[in-house]
Amino acid sequence: MRFVRTIAGMVLLALGIPALLAGGGLWLAARHAGPDGGFGARFEPVRTPARAVLVADVDALLRADLPLARTGQARLHLTARDDDGEVFLGLAPADQVRRWLADVPHSTVRRVAVTRGQLPVDLDPATAGAGTAAPMSQPFWVREGVGSLEWSPAELSGRSLSLVVMRVDGADGLDLRMRAELRAGWFPGLAWALLAGGTLLVVLAVVVLVRPLRPREVVFVVEPDQVPVLAGRLGVTSLSGLGRQPGPASRPERHLVAVGSGAGARTRAAIAPPPGRCPDED
Repeated sequence: MRFVRTIAGMVLLALGIPALLAGGGLWLAARHAGPDGGFGARFEPVRTPARAVLVADVDALLRADLPLARTGQARLHLTARDDDGEVFLGLAPADQVRRWLADVPHSTVRRVAVTRGQLPVDLDPATAGAGTAAPMSQPFWVREGVGSLEWSPAELSGRSLSLVVMRVDGADGLDLRMRAELRAGWFPGLAWALLAGGTLLVVLAVVVLVRPLRPREVVFVVEPDQVPVLAGRLGVTSLSGLGRQPGPASRPERHLVAVGSGAGARTRAAIAPPPGRCPDED
């Protein structure tokens, strides 16, 4: 029984402590949310001589660098500007974007590091090519916008979509200032749920591990001449006359005596009347 309680208590602790830590981390993060409940961050300036900046697989990038954006009804809002012209942002199937930009110079985003301050963007060198591209005339965009783009990553998760950022006129030489904002209405609720659930699991674990076991009691009914044998097997050295035979005129009785049988347990031995005598005889 003690072994089972120990295992149960350790399992509760293994579930409760991570839940508390995760809830505490989310609660601290929620304190930095904006007035509308969103979390915003600026990117480091993106400069490239190419005509377009490409994220080859948006879902894979979010899965690696910002998995929270892919859960629930979270929405991602992306803005971009360039002093030399309006900026186009669009999501489209990766294979169609790859064919479209095959001869167009473009730089591919390798990763975006999620850190404090401005987010660094790691770019591959621009590809060679002399082709031109007019983004507004393409029919394959799933989401598109000028200056900003908003979508729910959860709705498009699992699809191979590419993100293209370029000037509306398709000119080369980009100097982009970009900003992203994540809005997740479930964020505060999840933080409090994890804190409450983790606290409950830890309290239950402490109760299971610390609460003492109830002592067990075992009752043996034996003949008087068997008491010394039973006591010897139980390791009892003092019987206080339990092994004496009752006299002929004495009334046979049952005696209960406590004899220790191990940590936290109690054992009682009851002496039965000798054979042939009824306990109710006078």
